[in-house]
Amino acid sequence: MGSGIGSDSSMVASNDRITKASMVNNNNNNNNITKRFFTTSMEDEYGEMTDDGFTYTHPKPFVLESGEVLEEASLRYQTYGTLDPVKRDNVIVVCHALTGNASLHAWWGALLGKGLAFDTSKYLVVCANILGSSYGSTSPTSLKPNNSQRYGMDFPEISIRDNVRIQLSMLKDELKVKQIKSVIGGSCGGMQALEYGMVAGTSSLTDLDLDLESPTSKIKPEISSSEEPFLKSMIPIACGAQHTAWQIAISECQRQAIYSDPKWNGGDIDWDDPPNSGLSIARQIGMVSYRSRAGYHEKFGRQKTEENDSGKSEYEVKSYLKYQGEKFLSRFDPVTYLKLTEQIDTHDIGRNRGGIEQALQNCKIPSLILGIESDVLYPVTEQEELHQHLPNSELHVIHSNAGHDGFLLEQDEVNEQIVQFL
Repeated sequence: MGSGIGSDSSMVASNDRITKASMVNNNNNNNNITKRFFTTSMEDEYGEMTDDGFTYTHPKPFVLESGEVLEEASLRYQTYGTLDPVKRDNVIVVCHALTGNASLHAWWGALLGKGLAFDTSKYLVVCANILGSSYGSTSPTSLKPNNSQRYGMDFPEISIRDNVRIQLSMLKDELKVKQIKSVIGGSCGGMQALEYGMVAGTSSLTDLDLDLESPTSKIKPEISSSEEPFLKSMIPIACGAQHTAWQIAISECQRQAIYSDPKWNGGDIDWDDPPNSGLSIARQIGMVSYRSRAGYHEKFGRQKTEENDSGKSEYEVKSYLKYQGEKFLSRFDPVTYLKLTEQIDTHDIGRNRGGIEQALQNCKIPSLILGIESDVLYPVTEQEELHQHLPNSELHVIHSNAGHDGFLLEQDEVNEQIVQFL
């Protein structure tokens, strides 16, 4: 598929907030009791998830930060709005979270459209599915070049930095973008936004170093006063400067849940009968970390479901978690999800840049940092650290009991903050 510049009017026109009713309609295989507690309890983060979009294929083998090579590296991406045909600089890049996709309208729809944060009457909004994900980009389920077998566990280690480098290649070489107005993302998307800042917020278009033969980033000299950076601003949300031991530990618990499934078979899985029980538990662990104690108590308390035919009931929160675990099986396979958790563990903007403080201090573009007050996964102290060391930054904390997923669920306030900043 070719470039997606200005070709998405139907996508923008369909940009209505995803309703709870539509979420239920996407899950008809679940029993009525489970659906009832889902729709009357916690909101879901995502609408209908697809691999729709355009495809960018890197023109040559893509050298990864690890030294491994993806012989064929492709990104699935979507665009909304129109690129300025002369200046080619009215670009907003939106980066998705761990299990998101390029369909921005499915998970941040309330921010997309005329007069909103991602104003399609003013900007070309670009969102790319990350390498290693399930929604169209090269991943563990892709076939190896000149081979009929999937990568599976042979899929190489992808870093957050690798993803930003290939996205920048797509923007510069395929869409012919001359400058990015801002990059925005939450959670894993926020990590990408920070990495964009380190790479493209400290380099002009002519000096942008995406050399695939020597991918390790070095400390760079400041941009000449006569030049502007390729990236003009950034908005990282609900993330920190690196993945800490706390976050790696939670990722590892999810991986161990997958490993413990007998069908894991040392990673040599049967794709027709994968270790879904382990994946379901991994997702449930994630869902606990994405919310907050107050949020769970407010929505569920100690309430129980209606009795079943055997006269038994269970706590509503148990029903909710089981539902989320089962629902996730239609979106991801165990290998892809495991590899994605390893990818976010690579996040460290200070790596090969003199450490976190120096890396942040070298990035002088305007930055808006958003945190969620009740976030236990990426607590506000991590956003405060970013604010402390980014020289041209402002910090806003969103007051919400939604926990980490507040960046997806508190869309009205996130929209307001972005509009004011841009």
